[in-house]
Amino acid sequence: MKKTIIAIIAGGDSSEYHVSLRSAEGIYSFLDHEKYEVYIVEMKGLTWEARLSNDVKVPIDRNDFSFIKDGKRIKPDFAYITIHGTPGEDGILQGYFDLLHIPYSTSGVLVEALTFNKFALNQYLKGFGVSVSESLVVRKGFEQMVTDQEVIERIGLPCFVKPNAGGSSFGVTKVKSMNELRPALEKAMLESDEVMIESFMQGTEVTCGCYKTSEKEVVFPITEVVTENEFFDYDAKYNGQVQEITPARISEDTAERVRLITSTIYDILGCSGIIRIDYILTPGTNAEGKPTEKINMLEINTTPGMTPTSFIPQQVRAAGLDIKDVLTDIIEDKL
Repeated sequence: MKKTIIAIIAGGDSSEYHVSLRSAEGIYSFLDHEKYEVYIVEMKGLTWEARLSNDVKVPIDRNDFSFIKDGKRIKPDFAYITIHGTPGEDGILQGYFDLLHIPYSTSGVLVEALTFNKFALNQYLKGFGVSVSESLVVRKGFEQMVTDQEVIERIGLPCFVKPNAGGSSFGVTKVKSMNELRPALEKAMLESDEVMIESFMQGTEVTCGCYKTSEKEVVFPITEVVTENEFFDYDAKYNGQVQEITPARISEDTAERVRLITSTIYDILGCSGIIRIDYILTPGTNAEGKPTEKINMLEINTTPGMTPTSFIPQQVRAAGLDIKDVLTDIIEDKL
């Protein structure tokens, strides 16, 4: 019986290129190789190559996303996109695969483009009652349109300066004084032509993964993120400078509300595949005026990290599920 051919798409054009390759290795190890014939496709700029072995790569024909192996043309049946950043997390690749009628693992073009633009996403979800931090956006070439004093008056200190379009591992600065603002903007502009400046929220950081198919809804256990760093930066994410506690040390009432908000946001946006939403829990009050935790959305990851130690595989294990079955669910639902 002919196996379904899966191409794991990795690399991309952001600073998270090598992180993406590590996610691809993770997904490759998780997939059911008895059911699927699996290849990793590496992309960087206009160099697209299918990896046949550790030292053999062959070019992809972008006319139909095929490649040649042993004299035979191979055309994948499904694209599992694990690029962190452009062009896999902003809708560009999704549009390409839509044109070729090749199903893929992520949400569609509009959802990917919207979730990749943090400022636009925040403004959109605010209309549905989702709590987000106060923020503003600065575009390249228009940095002088807003003064440092205006930023401080509107956003306050400390604040975060981060690329508006991109991951949150590179180009992010926690600004504590006015004289740090311009250097932080310049740093973020190296990653994105738009920079978001957002207010700092003191609280407990948690993250929750979710996926849905035509037959099921799965919201994973919540992970608490504890780091001694100023924030959950690259070193915290990828160099072990963090504690990741699953399930999170929060009340069941708060956990249930986080899960519900995660599922609701998934439906509001019309997401597909696995997403992961990051939150900050801050002190608040409920409708009766009693103390509770306010759930503030930070960002949505539509191609979350998939190394064995990444959040999603951790949450899958904590849920008592097999990551191989989860990935099979996602692929079979699209085929």
